[in-house]
Amino acid sequence: MRTLRTITAITVATGVALSFAPSASAHGKHHPRPQAPITVLARGLEGPYQVSASGRSLIVTEADAGRVVAIDRHGRHRVRTLVSGLGANAAAGAVKVGHRVYIATGEAGGAPDGPPPPPPPYPGSSVLVASKGRVTQLADLLKYELAKNPDGQTQFDPEGNPLDALSNPFSLLAARGHRGGVLVADGGANDVLRVDRWGRVSTFFVPPTINTGACAGRPNNDPASTGCDAVPTGLAYGPRNTIYVSTLTGEAPGEGRVYVLDARRGTVRKVVSGFTAPTGVAVRPDGTFYVSEALEGAPQAEPGPGFDPSTVGRIVKVSPSGKRTYAQVTMPTGLVWKAGTLYSSAWSIASFFGAPGTGQVVAVSDRAFKPAS
Repeated sequence: MRTLRTITAITVATGVALSFAPSASAHGKHHPRPQAPITVLARGLEGPYQVSASGRSLIVTEADAGRVVAIDRHGRHRVRTLVSGLGANAAAGAVKVGHRVYIATGEAGGAPDGPPPPPPPYPGSSVLVASKGRVTQLADLLKYELAKNPDGQTQFDPEGNPLDALSNPFSLLAARGHRGGVLVADGGANDVLRVDRWGRVSTFFVPPTINTGACAGRPNNDPASTGCDAVPTGLAYGPRNTIYVSTLTGEAPGEGRVYVLDARRGTVRKVVSGFTAPTGVAVRPDGTFYVSEALEGAPQAEPGPGFDPSTVGRIVKVSPSGKRTYAQVTMPTGLVWKAGTLYSSAWSIASFFGAPGTGQVVAVSDRAFKPAS
């Protein structure tokens, strides 16, 4: 299944010149009022996807620019480049562990109706490691998919053409334990993989194909298969030794899931449904969790000249009791909860609406969340 970089070209109308996009003063400083519902920490980013945390910094992948940056989250709002030259539309997720930066690279998909991007300088569908100024391939995820095919789906037609994206990682999570490395949400392969510090790949979790609601009977890779592919997108640790996994679920309205897994075994403890195309997840210590819906409110056809793209997207807050409230954050993808604050990317897929270079990273307070209108 395709990940968000490629499916937005199909599901979101594009090519609209926008005069009301946010200011694109590249990596400029911003000094908002304290305690604002939504505080902009950095702006002028190019396709910010995953947001992770390392010490006092937020680690952000700028997919459109092929780089990974660190953003000071303690008020100075400085943006520092950690890794560059990864290739446009190739970088998806990144986490920093010690002095190493782990980076997920996927299929390089260009903006719709535009020329294809040049091939990335590093192998697609990989986990890379940047350390001491060098970037090397730690694991070849496509090779693992071709050899193991964890979800068991038919990969090629009789002529040898791939029936869908085979491997296209979306986000990373630093793995706990002596083997180190990372967990990878591979949306194209429909699985979550473990890549240890030596580059050995193993299957951690394979979510099922969904055949309910708008996914019921939907054609899949071959005539014998129906339903929506899961498409894992976000990963986060939760309380009581759990890992939360968000799944895009074919972008079918209301069919997105969050799987709560045992962090050691990858077995399912709980499934929470009722989301629309979730792209990220973050969890508080009390079990409250947040889900980003980057395409919520996106038009299904080409929008007219008066369409306001700032209305696309939201974050869903789910309390331990299951109560849901909502914050209108424009096109959020990556989420992370760190030291009592929720951080999110915003305007992350604005290039698909004709507004490149308008990405942001924001802090979202509880004041931003309201009941459904």
